[in-house]
Amino acid sequence: MTTPTDKVPSDGAPQPSKSAPEAIRAIPVRHYGRYVAAVVVLALLGLLANAVAGADLRWEAVGDYFFDDQILEGAKNTIVVSVLSMIMGLVLGIVLAVMRMSKNPVTSTVAWGYIWFFRGTPVYVQLLLWFNLALVFPILNLGPLYKDEMTDVMTPFMAALLGLGLNEAAYMAEICRAGIQSVDEGQTEASQALGMTQQQNMRRIVLPQAMRVIVPPTGNEFINLLKTSSLCSVVMFEELLRKAQNIGNTSGAVIELLIVATIWYLAITTVFSIGQYYLERRYARGSLRALPLTPWQKVRQNVFTWHGRGPSAGGAGA
Repeated sequence: MTTPTDKVPSDGAPQPSKSAPEAIRAIPVRHYGRYVAAVVVLALLGLLANAVAGADLRWEAVGDYFFDDQILEGAKNTIVVSVLSMIMGLVLGIVLAVMRMSKNPVTSTVAWGYIWFFRGTPVYVQLLLWFNLALVFPILNLGPLYKDEMTDVMTPFMAALLGLGLNEAAYMAEICRAGIQSVDEGQTEASQALGMTQQQNMRRIVLPQAMRVIVPPTGNEFINLLKTSSLCSVVMFEELLRKAQNIGNTSGAVIELLIVATIWYLAITTVFSIGQYYLERRYARGSLRALPLTPWQKVRQNVFTWHGRGPSAGGAGA
């Protein structure tokens, strides 16, 4: 048995008590470069605002024509041709992606050639090619199925739809191929072991998992497609930009109508960007333990924290 050691000094003098260490005062580092950058940016914004305020613009024309019937019709046409072109591009892109990864040399080569051509030529040129197709093929002859003059078939809307949709399919093919290849091969081997066919494996196993990779770039492509649709004015399609230009040329408020078109494009792309955000959030549920807060949840959290109620739960709200 060990004898306890007496830690009291032999002379009996009391030991000085140990005081608690002082709290460390953390002094934040001052980033003077940030202050300088903020001042420079604010000064540039002030100069821009002053230039806009002094410009010879009829701002009342912006309000007068913002909800004009022709502008609203142009915005509707822009949305319709963009949505239909995106659907065409997505469906055809999935088919081309599967063809590109096929072991059949014919289908893979055809898919590669399609992607090479449509990604290598400007959309502007493709729109003009479709619109002037009657110069090469005066008659569209599909045998007993359909026959008509090309000028009646290739309307401005059809030229815009084919020009945008077929071009978008080339980009969607690469996006879909990247998404499909992101799925582990073990998933395919497991589905084959369960007796699934290749089509069932693609539809039930691969594509649902690949959507998490496909959705973000697809949303970006659609936002870009909304803006690219302004090129359809070259084929006489009455979309938003062409409507604004027509009104501007007749009323003399050219810049004002271009501002109207700019605001409408910003509004449309903002709405679809919000939809893209929630779609990405939906497909991220299987890969994240906790979903990030939505903008509305962040606002609620900040408001509750400001009022001293603490942060709200992450699962509440939209």
